[in-house]
Amino acid sequence: MVESIFDLPVEKQIFYAVLGFSWTVYLWEAYLSYRQRRIYSSTTHVPQELGKIMDSETFEKSRLYQLDKSNFSFWSGLYSETEGTLILLLGGIPFLWGVAGSVTTRIGFGSEYEITQSLVFLTLATLFSAFTGLPWSVYNTFVIEERHGFNQQTLGFFLKDAVKKFIVTQCILLPVTSLLLYIIKIGGDYFFIYAWLFTLAVSLVLVTIYADYIAPLFDKFTPLPEGELKTDIEAMAKSISFPLTKVYVVEGSKRSSHSNAYFYGFFKNKRIVLFDTLLEDYSPLNKSGEPQPEQPETGDTSSESKAKPKNKKQGCNNAEILAVLGHELGHWKLGHTVKNIVISQMNSFLCFSLFAVLIGRKELFVAFGFNDSQPTLIGLMIIFQFIFSPYNELLSFCLTVLSRRFEFQADAFARAMGKASELYSALIKLNKDNLGFPVADWLFSMWHYSHPPLLERLRALGSIKQD
Repeated sequence: MVESIFDLPVEKQIFYAVLGFSWTVYLWEAYLSYRQRRIYSSTTHVPQELGKIMDSETFEKSRLYQLDKSNFSFWSGLYSETEGTLILLLGGIPFLWGVAGSVTTRIGFGSEYEITQSLVFLTLATLFSAFTGLPWSVYNTFVIEERHGFNQQTLGFFLKDAVKKFIVTQCILLPVTSLLLYIIKIGGDYFFIYAWLFTLAVSLVLVTIYADYIAPLFDKFTPLPEGELKTDIEAMAKSISFPLTKVYVVEGSKRSSHSNAYFYGFFKNKRIVLFDTLLEDYSPLNKSGEPQPEQPETGDTSSESKAKPKNKKQGCNNAEILAVLGHELGHWKLGHTVKNIVISQMNSFLCFSLFAVLIGRKELFVAFGFNDSQPTLIGLMIIFQFIFSPYNELLSFCLTVLSRRFEFQADAFARAMGKASELYSALIKLNKDNLGFPVADWLFSMWHYSHPPLLERLRALGSIKQD
């Protein structure tokens, strides 16, 4: 059997190698998920080590939530892998390329307009992906997230948001792709350098404008009101020379009760963004059932989002928020952000360099049904998505390991700022609010967790007495 495979034409060997590796990765991921599901199913009581930091009710809620998510992930992953396999076996990619060619011909463009055909192909492919992914997204949001008390959206809001995301994505994706294809076409022998520089510039621009111009299209950002918290945040930023210019609160509660915080910006223009669900005194979810002042009518009314009563307060107090931000600012002070950008760009340059070597290999195109043409966009898809897949898996694992190391370092930075106790309690609160399950299979967590498990982080912070 092995000999017969190697006796096949090289393009067939490439095709079956890609397909085989894809299923190998899927089966490996399914095995890891199975190991973790056994943990969810069998660990029904709070382990003794967790007795002081998690009550049995929250433990059971988190167990059931993560079990539901794991089961959903199994079926959605199986569907995705099966769909991808059928697309390859049935020649879905060359078929869609042909449909895109027919569309461009009908609107007056011949086969020489490859970039135009590529943009039509890209639009059709993203439309197909959006429609096939929509039922899974709806089920995840309105069954799983709803069942466990996280979803705050109505179906109308969800669908409007999905349409808006698709339009914004196309407005960015299509011009960027057309320019990239043009650069590759006219770049000569060193096109890969120009293509890399272009993608670097695009990524820097997107990071710069995202929170100011793109994110506000979906969520409401308001400056953090003057008060003790804002004063303390500014003082902490100043103490480590973090060039903070603004602090925003984002209305994350209108779509989910999950919480988060991040910073963005380059050089001397840094901003901090806090989810309202992170702030104990700010979250609307803590105010359900309390008398509320009348609110002026806005575009986002209760018909689009729904605050649900909570039995207990969500979020962190001011001291804990400062500890969380101390951790986030530690990533900046320790150079983690810059290191991640450098790694990303080194990887991007390497991939474009290898792409330049491989793009002329006709057998790569023939392997996926392109016998008479070698479109640049298809070459990008074949090489970056299929040929590089083993490398991408290895890189992803290495970055996961590095991310965990960075998280420990950022925790240590917050501890050095004198915020170990507050970060300790904040991590426990955030784990409870987000129904994180604190028990993990070692192999599953090693492969998947970009953040260390809760117990490992608490141990690293030290044995601190809690109320």
